[in-house]
Amino acid sequence: MFIGIDCGTQGTKAVVLDPEGKILGIGHAAHQIIEHARGTREQDPQWWIDAAIIAVRGALDAAGIPGDAVRAIGVSGQQHGLVPLDANGKVLRPAKLWNDTETAPQNEEMVRRMGGAAACEAKIGLVPLTGYTLSKVLWLKENAPEAYDQLACMMLPHDYLNFWLTGRRVAEYGDASGTAYFDIRKRAWSEDVLALIDDGTGKLASCLPELIAADDVVGTLTAEAAEALGLTTRCIVSAGGGDNMMGAIGTGNLTEGVVTLSIGTSAAAYTHSDTPVTDPQGRVAAFCSSDGAWLPLVCMMNATGVTTKVASVLGHDVTAIDRALAASPAGAEGLTVLPFLNGERTPDLPTATGTVLGLSMVNLTQDNLLRAVTEGVTFGMLAGLSLILSGRATSAIHLVGGGAKSPQWRQMIADATGATVLVPLSEEAGALGGALQAQWAWQKYDGHPMALSELAKTAVAVDASKTAEPRPSVRADYDEAFARYRKAVLDIHGVDVI
Repeated sequence: MFIGIDCGTQGTKAVVLDPEGKILGIGHAAHQIIEHARGTREQDPQWWIDAAIIAVRGALDAAGIPGDAVRAIGVSGQQHGLVPLDANGKVLRPAKLWNDTETAPQNEEMVRRMGGAAACEAKIGLVPLTGYTLSKVLWLKENAPEAYDQLACMMLPHDYLNFWLTGRRVAEYGDASGTAYFDIRKRAWSEDVLALIDDGTGKLASCLPELIAADDVVGTLTAEAAEALGLTTRCIVSAGGGDNMMGAIGTGNLTEGVVTLSIGTSAAAYTHSDTPVTDPQGRVAAFCSSDGAWLPLVCMMNATGVTTKVASVLGHDVTAIDRALAASPAGAEGLTVLPFLNGERTPDLPTATGTVLGLSMVNLTQDNLLRAVTEGVTFGMLAGLSLILSGRATSAIHLVGGGAKSPQWRQMIADATGATVLVPLSEEAGALGGALQAQWAWQKYDGHPMALSELAKTAVAVDASKTAEPRPSVRADYDEAFARYRKAVLDIHGVDVI
């Protein structure tokens, strides 16, 4: 058996996968989060360990199998977080997360030091955005000098879990490409970028973990980790990866032409590429994948967190969103919402706030407002899809995350894009991706290598009951509403979203 662990922002999930690609058990544990009005979003890495133990034991209990049946573990983790360790492996302070916007000034400063956006793209293959790890390193030096002075290793969230599992400090190409001190073309650390922070002393370069390939094995479980999880020290740990990279594996996004749209607290759109895909304007995150290729991606920081918040303010739970979408017409009778409640990454507007436009005595209803908020989130994703596809068409979108549970939202995406929306049978794309990568690494380790795409074929299935086909009759209404959204972003923030 194989276990996938997905350490997200709100909680950790674990799945047990059998050799035939069937999920036998699922476990879950929630996380706390530290938030402040200035944009701080942090977590104590110990919370991830505690949650992983609960989730894995829960998955084993649900599967009804003994721990010694598990051959390998693969970890999926939220990208971009900075876990600072001292020479003894002790965490020096809470980890800043992907959605921490307190570091926006440091990101602007690092882009300036690197010579501007075009120079960044030429140097590392992407343009650093607020939330990437690089700005957190400069923030640490400027705002937590005692921790910076003791810094001996910089890890991403999934790297830290691998460290706890095995005692080995490593990183893999996919997650590392989201740090902004990694060259996505050469698949190597960019020590010269870090030298712009440590004044060329080499301090930060000495804090970089060893890089390993996607199908490599980190090591076997330590006695402490094995006992905590209810497993054995014979269990190996695969390289793992960032949550989007592992979500790509878990949705079968392993060949060109496939698009995955993930709608959770944030939203991400990504596609497989056999060659690097870069963007001098920095709108596309030109990441490596966790299967040995590349994963051009865009991330929107406002998704279900916004729709859930607005429904709550109106006195409803999330089920009200489906009712509103069914009751309100496409375009919400002229209402337009820019849902930038958390700032935004795509477009790059870290200090933006939300905007409601077009209110009138006629269209101001709860249903229209909920629809307009959901359309605003959707239009952000449409713009992202346009960027990663670069004019290419896609006939199908694989939809995952909390948003995939809404029949009306699935239909909206199909109608607005003109593509068929498919929902994988398993909702645990990140954890499933982790388990599949673990199986892939174990097959190689055991002397019987198999293609990851072949393993995914048996494990990734579509829930036919949730498929949404586009309705051409409403496409014009969505085109008009999207045009209003695009104009509003341009008028208010001076940015064209596509």
